[in-house]
Amino acid sequence: MALKVSNKVERKLSTKHKVSIQEVHDCFANRERGFLEDIREEHKTIPPSQWFIADTDYGRKLKIVFVAVGRDIHIKSAYEANAKEIEIYNKFA
Repeated sequence: MALKVSNKVERKLSTKHKVSIQEVHDCFANRERGFLEDIREEHKTIPPSQWFIADTDYGRKLKIVFVAVGRDIHIKSAYEANAKEIEIYNKFA
């Protein structure tokens, strides 16, 4: 599995969400549950966007959104998870 992050997404993560690529790696390594598919019409993609919530090594709880293409994982977004997202993830993942 190779984690791919475009320059545009990396800028968005660092400037808008204050999330580092290392934190994204942490979340993949620390993930304890499965992935959920984003089924909202305005967020549908081919292949489908998936997401999960996990802690960084420093305890930040992030929502990671990505698209799997073959063996590659293309990061779309990552930001601090809100209470509603955590509730949904805990219920369905």
